[in-house]
Amino acid sequence: MLFAVKPFRYPVLLAAALAVCAVPGAMPGAAEEPASEIARAVKIVDGDTLFLDDGREVRLVGIQAPKLPLGREGFVAWPLAEEAKAALTELALGRELKIAPGPAPMDRHGRLLAQLYDAETGQWVQGALLSQGMARVYSFYDNRVRIPEMLERERAARAAGRGIWGESWYAVRNPAGLGGDIDSFQLVEGQVLDAAEVRGRGYINFGPDYRSDFTISLDRDALRRFAESGRAPADYIGHRVRVRGWLESYNGPMIEVTHPEQIEVLDE
Repeated sequence: MLFAVKPFRYPVLLAAALAVCAVPGAMPGAAEEPASEIARAVKIVDGDTLFLDDGREVRLVGIQAPKLPLGREGFVAWPLAEEAKAALTELALGRELKIAPGPAPMDRHGRLLAQLYDAETGQWVQGALLSQGMARVYSFYDNRVRIPEMLERERAARAAGRGIWGESWYAVRNPAGLGGDIDSFQLVEGQVLDAAEVRGRGYINFGPDYRSDFTISLDRDALRRFAESGRAPADYIGHRVRVRGWLESYNGPMIEVTHPEQIEVLDE
């Protein structure tokens, strides 16, 4: 059996988004949206962040739009970052919005994490950005409301080559060619060769040599969440999958996943 035995690492909470497999409604982070409120958007920061008229900053939960430097030294804008900001401006600026906070309503920067809807038309802002190809799905284990619908919209936009999906910078990567993508958020697609659970950690492997080939890693909490969804690492063997998250270098390229929605099974 081929498997990667990698020393324990703390989970990468920035890993994001995602699976086709069903997730029971009772799972933490996947509950229905809580009660919402109405507020007006008065400033757009970038393609997934805005300010409300009451002074609160809102991060649109569940998506990641192309990033602007925003004063960060040495940071180069991602392709289509200005276009993504313009798209959110068109959808939200000056409009009354229905604010629906996620199960985990605040991030470490003090921003409100919420789904947004146009209060007049009911248009779902995250869904519109994904359909336009101006964002990718980017989920967290404790904020997973409407992720299956988001994935559907992202897939349709990618198939049509809309927005970011017409840019090679955002292309879905091959497991064999990830050396230049370390320390970035990526979607990686390939066939699972083997999987194992070793000392409380799961490994999903895409090549015969765990010391150099791409691997998905799951800690104990992730294994529990996968089990609650009816999945185990071994269930992916032989399947073609798409995984998303922050790519690290640890005995070869690795993505640490924290919840099932980060892995889409493409041949089911």
